[in-house]
Amino acid sequence: MKYLLSAAASSALLAGTAFAGNIEPAPMEPVIAPAPVPVATSPDWTGFYAGGQLGYANIDSDVPGDNDGDGFIGGLTLGYDYDMGNNWVIGGGFDYDWADISFGNGGANAASIESIWRAKVRAGYKIGNGLLYATTGYANADTDTRGDNDGYFIGGGYEHMVSQNFSVGGEVLHHLFDDFSGGPSSDMDATTAQIRATYRF
Repeated sequence: MKYLLSAAASSALLAGTAFAGNIEPAPMEPVIAPAPVPVATSPDWTGFYAGGQLGYANIDSDVPGDNDGDGFIGGLTLGYDYDMGNNWVIGGGFDYDWADISFGNGGANAASIESIWRAKVRAGYKIGNGLLYATTGYANADTDTRGDNDGYFIGGGYEHMVSQNFSVGGEVLHHLFDDFSGGPSSDMDATTAQIRATYRF
């Protein structure tokens, strides 16, 4: 009898041990980390650029009886921008435009704007792939009969980076030239609106 009880107890103990050994923890579901949110980045505007521009110019003279003039204008642009890394861009450059815009009241007072060149500074704010900017600087207008004249301009524009090396944009400038000679002394205002395309190095 004692033998049977001992054998039963040993069997129960072995069965419990075997049963306990077969218990496995429930499988853990893999933890899926959320996908990183893409960070919007704007292009780097730092570098030199060169390109061309084409548009329209309107000239107003303050001499009574002078006929104002308008016509096409176009030329070359080059410059350098510095991206400050905080959405602001500053830069400077030069423009040279050819023109053939007549003004004056005919006869001895007739003249024609043949070219305008500018030394400019600009500051702009990045909007996605674009740059909204203001610009100002020195301007010089050359005529066929009244010589050339110094002045200044102020304006603004928008430039869009199509790729890291190519941009397109538009710009409107208002110029003021004082005391043209070679006829009645006159002040002139010139407003230009141009589209431009530049290659960025």
